Amino acid sequence: MTPTTAGFAFRVLALDGPARRAVLRTAHGVVDTPAFMPVGTQGSVKTLSPDEVASTGARIVLGNTYHLMLRPGAGTIATLGGLHSFTRWPHTMLTDSGGFQAYSLSTSAPAARGAAPLVSATEDGFAFKSHVDGSAHALTPESAVGVQAQLGADIQMPLDVCPPGNASRAIVEQAVARTTRWAKRALAVTRPRGQALFGIVQGACFADLRRAHADELAALPFDGLALGGFSVGESIDQMHEAVRAVAPRLDAERPRYLMGVGSPRDLVLAIGAGIDLFDCVLPTRNARNGQALTRNGRIVVKNARWRNDPRPIDERCACACCAGGFSRGYLRHLYLAREILVLRLLSLHNLHWYGELTREARSAIESGQYVAWSHRVLTDLAGDGSG
Repeated sequence: MTPTTAGFAFRVLALDGPARRAVLRTAHGVVDTPAFMPVGTQGSVKTLSPDEVASTGARIVLGNTYHLMLRPGAGTIATLGGLHSFTRWPHTMLTDSGGFQAYSLSTSAPAARGAAPLVSATEDGFAFKSHVDGSAHALTPESAVGVQAQLGADIQMPLDVCPPGNASRAIVEQAVARTTRWAKRALAVTRPRGQALFGIVQGACFADLRRAHADELAALPFDGLALGGFSVGESIDQMHEAVRAVAPRLDAERPRYLMGVGSPRDLVLAIGAGIDLFDCVLPTRNARNGQALTRNGRIVVKNARWRNDPRPIDERCACACCAGGFSRGYLRHLYLAREILVLRLLSLHNLHWYGELTREARSAIESGQYVAWSHRVLTDLAGDGSG
């Protein structure tokens, strides 16, 4: 079924095997894909201004519905002009549904002995207590659409059920069925004109369940299709095997989004399977933990080996950290001294590297050289960052 959201468009420009070079258009501009979405959990990509995020090549970011609905509240954000005005991000924005945070609360933050659970899930949705002040809240398929309508992002995600990676087939089948029922309920809610809605394919690592669910959601008028429920306990190899089996099955006329993934290696492999969009906290989280991600592997800046090293993180990198001449020795000093500047510089570098990686991927697809390019990149990524 063809989506009908006004102002939203997606067009594939080139193919190289399953890998796709495409453009996605929203009311806030064009996104060249494959593309990586930096994560702005609280309405901000941590340590960076919107201009700095855009300088890395990003033209789409992700906002976290769960956190924003609790603080400052969707009504406040709507009053202040919606997420674009509120955050000063002028480009495309996607918001998740909050369902994954409900999953995370239910699995990683159990209630104290004898206390009520932090999250309860029923056919109607999730009921949970705020991690901010303990207040009671609920997310239903309908309210998730309504909250995201107030936030005003260009693309919203429906509420889904995300079972653990090691869940039994019976549990996964139940999650898939409920996700479909919730998807239909989400589609029945009126959204603001121009706000797209993507469907979320579940099924854990059961490829047959994933393929069947992809076909089921493709029959519904979603503007794009996402693979959810990865990086939740399954092995990396299991994830990639499932993505390879399912990604080509997703409707070729709509954007394909792999949620919450991942490392540079993950991106290269998933692009080769036909994925268009990614998001993950890894580049900024690792930066705050003192890790620079490079084409030759990771550099842990606190390591003593860099104490007297005058080189930038990557001499071929044009980011403000590397092109600005900040040495590995200086970055090590800043990190050990707990200076905030190092977190900003490493975040800029890591997001710039993700931007460069996806730019190179697009070029390789256009020239029909994706397989050869990906082999070179994967070999380089297995290094230790020495350069």
